[in-house]
Amino acid sequence: MIPRHAHSALLELAVGYPVLALTGPRQSGKTTLARAAFSEKAYVSLEDLDELAFATQDPRGFLARFPRGAVIDEAQRCPAIFSYLQGRVDAERRMGAFVLTGSQQFGLMAGITQTLAGRVGSVQLLPFGVYELTGARVAVDNLDRLLVQGLYPAVHDRPVTPDRGYSDYVATYVERDVRQISAIHDLSLFQRFVKMCAARTGQLLNLHALANDCGISHPTARAWLSILEASYIVFLLQPHYRNFGKRLVKTPKLYFHDTGLAAALLGIQDESHMSVHPSRPALFETLIVNEFLKVRYHQGQRSNLYFWRDNVGNEIDLLLEQGGELVAVEIKSGQTLTADYFTGLRRWSAIAGAQAARLHLIFGGDQTFETEAVQVHSWREV
Repeated sequence: MIPRHAHSALLELAVGYPVLALTGPRQSGKTTLARAAFSEKAYVSLEDLDELAFATQDPRGFLARFPRGAVIDEAQRCPAIFSYLQGRVDAERRMGAFVLTGSQQFGLMAGITQTLAGRVGSVQLLPFGVYELTGARVAVDNLDRLLVQGLYPAVHDRPVTPDRGYSDYVATYVERDVRQISAIHDLSLFQRFVKMCAARTGQLLNLHALANDCGISHPTARAWLSILEASYIVFLLQPHYRNFGKRLVKTPKLYFHDTGLAAALLGIQDESHMSVHPSRPALFETLIVNEFLKVRYHQGQRSNLYFWRDNVGNEIDLLLEQGGELVAVEIKSGQTLTADYFTGLRRWSAIAGAQAARLHLIFGGDQTFETEAVQVHSWREV
């Protein structure tokens, strides 16, 4: 088992909260992590229809089976147990008693917010980070192969090609979750919508254009995008609000949580195809943005990531808020450094002035070094 950095965050939260929530996409390793971190606890999955029926019909009796607490998988499927959990943990006042996992972000957290507010420590578990693989001495030596494979554990654990694995993933998990969240009548049209989103990863979100290209209404596109967010398929990176005297783009950028899934939806089958595909730069940016997001989420923290773009096209791919400073990160997929790679960072530094912290450039090559103004990083060392 490859160690997950979120393991230590869960153990730390278990000292101060009676309930832990572990959310993330299907097959990101939530169950494996929860059972490894709390191996002494009983385990029950509400994917099991008998267990779900028991929990729904007799929540008090269901929880009484676990006097020492339990790991409850896919807990969002039975919102009725949250109120009974509240009474139980308030009476016992025992930390780290229950661990709730869920693959539908908004469903689980809505139940927690309504009935368990102040009693829950939460961690979001995304697929492997490159830093987790390299830390476990797993070879990550080919960028195009990594972009095609993605970082879902199942793709690295099983002898299955990425295109087949992700095709099965969409059919088995995404479509099933979609049916649980919303009554979508035309599943083939929804599949087209997901593919059109994949073609837009790393781009400014234009819901009107997306809706028109798919032949659906704007409200439908917004609702379907929310479903993909709830299922941890995509996320929206918000623009930074501070204008520094400039008129800013206020539209978020759309990203997939995993490049392998996006590549499969785009029909990219292998590394040679990836190396010449026009979406490669956007997929590389998607990979790097997710690496920063994983570091935050796996520490049990909220995102501190933004991008910055003004109305004349000046842009910084990532801004990290750290205290009163803003760390700027430019992302370039090419393997050869050119002077153009540094242009955006220099413009940003001049605009931001004293609030600009250290400048960083991450690119598709192998070198890591420091210039007078910019720290240059290989993608391998993010």
